[in-house]
Amino acid sequence: MDAQEKFAYWLDTAQYDMETAKTMLLSGRWLYVAFMCQQAVEKLVKGLYLLYVDDDIPRVHAIRQIVILFEEKLPEPIIEKHYELFDKLSAFYIEGRYTDYKRKLSDSLNAREAQAIYDQTREVFAWPLTMKP
Repeated sequence: MDAQEKFAYWLDTAQYDMETAKTMLLSGRWLYVAFMCQQAVEKLVKGLYLLYVDDDIPRVHAIRQIVILFEEKLPEPIIEKHYELFDKLSAFYIEGRYTDYKRKLSDSLNAREAQAIYDQTREVFAWPLTMKP
């Protein structure tokens, strides 16, 4: 399997997560909107890492940390508002064993915030696709 085929796999799973985020938005599960947006962007960024660097993808969930590893290879610089979203989304990576943390995150979200996260993620999600090598 070449890098393009591997990227296609990451992209497919990222798109599936975006569809799940939309479903969560429609059903009123605000925390899971943010979580699925985080998952989608993380997978997209890991796929781009694979294209620009190699297939030894970092096993971290901090989106900015991964992007920094290949940003200088991009044909266009990443704008600050995208980095701000990467940081915001990274806060929504949820490990199942941290129920108190999940509760606090859930309490911090409402319909308006979940919609904003979803909309911003769609914008950021589309941007790197225009820069594939």
